[in-house]
Amino acid sequence: MSTPASAKFLLFCLVFGLSCLGSGATAEDWPGWRGPRGDGTSLETTIPESWDGATGRNIVWKVKLPGEGHGSPVVAGDAIYLAICLPETQERVLVCLDRQSGKIRWHETVVKSPLEVKHNLNSHASGTPAVDNDSVYVAFLEIDGSTAPAKNVGTPRPLTPGKIVVAAYDLNGHKKWLARPGDFSSVHGFCSNPVLFENLVIINGDHDGESYIAALDRETGKTVWKEPRAHQTRSYVTPLIRDVAGRTQLVFSGSKSIVSLDPRTGKPHWTIDGPTEQFVASMVFDGEHFFMAAGFPTYHVLAIRPDGTGNVSESHVDWHVKNVACYVPSPVVIGNYLYVADDRGTANCFDTKTGKRHWQARLGTHYSASLASVQGKAWFIDDDGVTKLIEPGEELKVVAENALGETVYSSPAFAQGSLFLRGSSHLYRIGESKSSATESGK
Repeated sequence: MSTPASAKFLLFCLVFGLSCLGSGATAEDWPGWRGPRGDGTSLETTIPESWDGATGRNIVWKVKLPGEGHGSPVVAGDAIYLAICLPETQERVLVCLDRQSGKIRWHETVVKSPLEVKHNLNSHASGTPAVDNDSVYVAFLEIDGSTAPAKNVGTPRPLTPGKIVVAAYDLNGHKKWLARPGDFSSVHGFCSNPVLFENLVIINGDHDGESYIAALDRETGKTVWKEPRAHQTRSYVTPLIRDVAGRTQLVFSGSKSIVSLDPRTGKPHWTIDGPTEQFVASMVFDGEHFFMAAGFPTYHVLAIRPDGTGNVSESHVDWHVKNVACYVPSPVVIGNYLYVADDRGTANCFDTKTGKRHWQARLGTHYSASLASVQGKAWFIDDDGVTKLIEPGEELKVVAENALGETVYSSPAFAQGSLFLRGSSHLYRIGESKSSATESGK
């Protein structure tokens, strides 16, 4: 998606199918946070839209996972990669599973350190790995057990400062390198998803201290560039990279601002002040606007033109909505519709051109998982593990509802004709299958 025109073509394909490209183009990997385009969109055309965790309908397998974590699965070929914490031994582990059977192929301890202080909706393994042709990359927090007073909190309490650890392993589980690009301190705990670009591994180090965003060399782990963040305030946003307006732009919110940086150097293209203090959700792009839907303590949805330079707070925000309490789940765009889930379980549909809210409805109890666009529908997965599929349009139309029977705090992965969902205890592969489920690893 290198130009606005190609972005629009991709959206067309997502809504109306990929018959124009032939059946061979419908299967793809899910190699990092929010998939191959970093925005929750899938080109798969054979994902089941109906399943049931209780009866096993369309559950190809489910595997009992060791430990805990909220990091999403990534899929490359016949391998699945997950970040896991083993609380009893204080290990942070990278796990590789077989896509066909769900059995664990290998697992490697990346870090062993005391467990950090965190928000009750966070975990000690919330990062999503990233994988390329020969390596898989993962990030954790390493602490020494010391404490410090928490910043930016209403009630004084201690936190556990540490260092970000980024590690690279080959596809057989052999460690290639381990780097510590900088400090990290947040009373809400840690989550940072590696983003791959050209020869770089980019990691967001927004935290309540001397925060930064850094790029490491894929082959060595050495720091190529490290850009300080102005306001030194915790946020958890994964950057989105697009070629647009004649530049390669790395766009994300955090540190009391929204910025576009050059991913090769870290230097800024443009910035927008605020509109609030803290951010979690990743941004999306429709070929004309970047959309930001997140924030705390105030909540915002913005449409931003990408062709500015310098501070564009007053010139490049085409619309701005303030009355939607979105914070954690990342939004998704389908055609002219922007879908946003707020944390209270409410779904919203906005017109991408004008910001008009077409509808708002309570669809779940609470949303942690980011939204997805698959086979032309918006997928909402609530914390109770119930997935609702929404037909795009100015009126709300729920076309499917599927219960997993397990809580879900992780975002979904779509690859090779299957949906992969991480529940609180199991990893599920959902695909066209016999009515009975196969469970392994018990």
